Order: sequence, then C-alpha cells, then structure tokens
Amino acid sequence: MSALGFYAVDPVSGNYVLGSPLFDRASIQMGNGKQLVIETVGNGADKHYVQSLTWNGKPYPKSWFQHADVANGGTFVFHMGERPNEQFGAEKSARPPSFASVLS
Repeated sequence: MSALGFYAVDPVSGNYVLGSPLFDRASIQMGNGKQLVIETVGNGADKHYVQSLTWNGKPYPKSWFQHADVANGGTFVFHMGERPNEQFGAEKSARPPSFASVLS
C-alpha cells in the first residue's frame, strides 16, 4: 500500500498515514462496486513531497485517514512537489492520533 501513497500505522486501528504515491493513478475495488481512486498531479522522481490533497474534490488538510473514511470509495488527489510544504498537515488536528493519546 505504501506505493499507493498511504500505509497502515498499525494493524488494529484502521488508521493510515499519507506518503508519496509512486503511481499517477491507481484504483482499489472496495466491494459493492465502490472504488478508492488515487491520483497525482505533478508526480515525478524528484517530486515526492505532498503539497496538498483533495478528497472527492474538497481540500483535505489531514496527513492521515481512517479506513471507515474511504470504505465507500472516493478519490484522493495528491498534489506533489520538489520541496516539503511545511503547512500541509502541520495543524495539530491534522496529525494522526498517537498511541499516547489513546492510552492516556
């Protein structure tokens, strides 16, 4: 899954952290005719930093998602660049939950 631009944080939580897609477009059959589509804009060997992300055409500020968020399908569009966008995912609310917050 990492090649699609996301990977599971742990096998139990259903949380996925975003990364850099290797493909310009990919789709995953989610069942019941639903598809999760991953697309990239500006992807390339030297452009492996997420600049921004949209989910079903709307800005998506988080650097993670839950399986339940994508179970019914939809489209993520990754906008890629040569340098990190330090604003993307920087807000505390945009960061994935940590085990420390779950355990405390």
